Amino acid sequence: MDRLETRELDYFVTVAEELHFARAAERLGISQPPLSRAIARLERRVGARLFHRTSRRVELTPAGEIFLTDARAVLDAVDAAARRARQAARGDRLVVAVRPGTATGMLADVMDFYAARSNAMPTEIVFTDNQAGALRDGTADIGLLCGTDDLSGLHSEDLAPELSVALLPSGHHLATRPEIARDDLRQDPTFQAPSPPAAIDEIIDLVALGKLTTVVGESIRRRLGPRVAAVPVADDPGTMLVLAWHPRSLAATRADFVRAARSAAKSRATGAMTLGA
Repeated sequence: MDRLETRELDYFVTVAEELHFARAAERLGISQPPLSRAIARLERRVGARLFHRTSRRVELTPAGEIFLTDARAVLDAVDAAARRARQAARGDRLVVAVRPGTATGMLADVMDFYAARSNAMPTEIVFTDNQAGALRDGTADIGLLCGTDDLSGLHSEDLAPELSVALLPSGHHLATRPEIARDDLRQDPTFQAPSPPAAIDEIIDLVALGKLTTVVGESIRRRLGPRVAAVPVADDPGTMLVLAWHPRSLAATRADFVRAARSAAKSRATGAMTLGA
C-alpha cells in the first residue's frame, strides 16, 4: 500500500467529527463530490470500509473508529514536528504572544522580572488576536491570554485577576463616579459591550471623541490620555489573566519565563517589586 498523505487523514478526521459530508466539505473549504471521492479512495487504499453511509446518516465502522484514533495521533505528531522545527529554527529566542492592548501592566511586569533573570533569553512579542492559535502552531512559545479564551489543548496557569473598567469621555456625566453599574452604561446610546471588535488605540480614540463607551480590562489605564476616564464596573466579574503554552513545546524554553511570571503576579498581589525573584 502506498503511504497515506496527511491531507487524506485530515479529510477523514473531519468527516468523522462531523458525520456529515456536506458540513465536513464546508469546514474543509472544498466541495462535497471531491471529498466523497477522496474518502472512497482512502477506503480502497486502507482496504477497509471506514464509514457506513446511507441517504440519511453517516456512521463510523469499527475499523473507522480504530483508524480515527490512529489518524489523530499521526496528525498530532506531524503538527508537533512542525512546531518543534519552528522553535528550533528560532534558536535562543523566546516568542511571547499577546493580544494588542491586553494586560499592558501585567505584561510589562512579567517582562521586567524575566529580563532580570541571569539566564533570560532574548524575547520577541507577537501581537495577535489569536494567541491560542499561535501557541498551537508553534509560532509562539508562550502566551498571555484571558481565562475566557479557548484554551483547549493547551496548558495554562492563572496569573492575576483583570478587573473591568468602563471607558468614558472625561466629560461624561458618569466619569467622576467612584464606580458604576452596567445598567448605568446601557442607558448610553454609544455603549457597546463587551469590547467592540477594534484595535485598542481606535477604541480609545472613539471614546475620547464621544463616539463610544465600553468595558475593558483595567490594565488599559496606562494608555489613556486626559480625555478618557476609566471607572470601575461594580457588577462585572472581570476575567483572569493566564499564561498558556502548548504541552509539546520545549520545556526548557518556557520554564524560566513561567517562573518570572509567577513572581510578577505575586509581586503585583502584594504590592512589592523585587526583580529577579
